[in-house]
Amino acid sequence: MFRSILRAIAGPAALTLMLAASAPASAQFAPTFMIDGVLQETVGPASRCASGFGGTIAGQGDSKRMWGKVVFIATDCITPQGPLFNFSDGKFIVMDTAGDQIFANYSGQFVPTGAGTKFVFSGATFQITGGTGKYRNASGGGTLDGGEDMATGAGTIKLAGNLSFSPKSSKP
Repeated sequence: MFRSILRAIAGPAALTLMLAASAPASAQFAPTFMIDGVLQETVGPASRCASGFGGTIAGQGDSKRMWGKVVFIATDCITPQGPLFNFSDGKFIVMDTAGDQIFANYSGQFVPTGAGTKFVFSGATFQITGGTGKYRNASGGGTLDGGEDMATGAGTIKLAGNLSFSPKSSKP
């Protein structure tokens, strides 16, 4: 009986390994997708948010995975919770110098650093949902790090994670 169980497990496992080894070489995988940037956030009323309060972010940065300079915009909903700020329903667009874009959702918290009005991201994550051009079928995700001065809205951001896409996906 042990041998029949072993055969039942070994067959599908071998098939899985063969399929993984024959995956198309055109797929690109980056175990260390990163964007380092600066941002400026404006907060205020947001009717799309349950809290009635949200933020709009614009920024720029560098990404070796996206071949250099990038710009980004984002919006999110902000809910104060004691000294913390939860941000949710975040929508992020990153654009490279060729005009191709990556779309992502994000959420997390801002926590005070104890240094005036400076806050840092905590438990912040992003999930890539697609894109345009060469990123049309993009997927992946990771973490958001950085911080912001809540009095001025100026801050820094680092996205780190995984990105996969097929360079041929921009063709219909």
